[in-house]
Amino acid sequence: MRATPGRLFLFRTQVALLMLALLVLLPGCASTRKQGTALERAQYAWTGAVRWNDMKTAWQLVDPEYRTAHPVSELDFARYEQVQVTGYRETSAAAGPDEAMREIQIGVINRHTMAERTVRYTERWRWDAAAGTWWITGGLPDFWAGE
Repeated sequence: MRATPGRLFLFRTQVALLMLALLVLLPGCASTRKQGTALERAQYAWTGAVRWNDMKTAWQLVDPEYRTAHPVSELDFARYEQVQVTGYRETSAAAGPDEAMREIQIGVINRHTMAERTVRYTERWRWDAAAGTWWITGGLPDFWAGE
């Protein structure tokens, strides 16, 4: 089959459109990759803060809108000092471009009674494009649920 001027033009047009599509899509991939890395960093910082009972640091990773609507008092922070986190294990996770969720099992010991229990906690994260960061949207874990 011989290349005619019409077929050659069509081929070149298709190649040009493909290249244009790639140029348009590549920044989106980089943005998604950047958000994924930022999510990993935020979750790592959150996990470390909760795992080591540093609830004041964990509180700084909570969505500012949630912090304003649900302030935590010094008495609330003092309650967290009555327990020791002994384990923090992710059981499932899902992430989209602007939202993420992780199911967590947290081992907790009451420092006064030495009673240990496991608490289930769902982390919900949202991407804040203006701040360039991920925020946890549900506040600190409730280690006293059901008690």
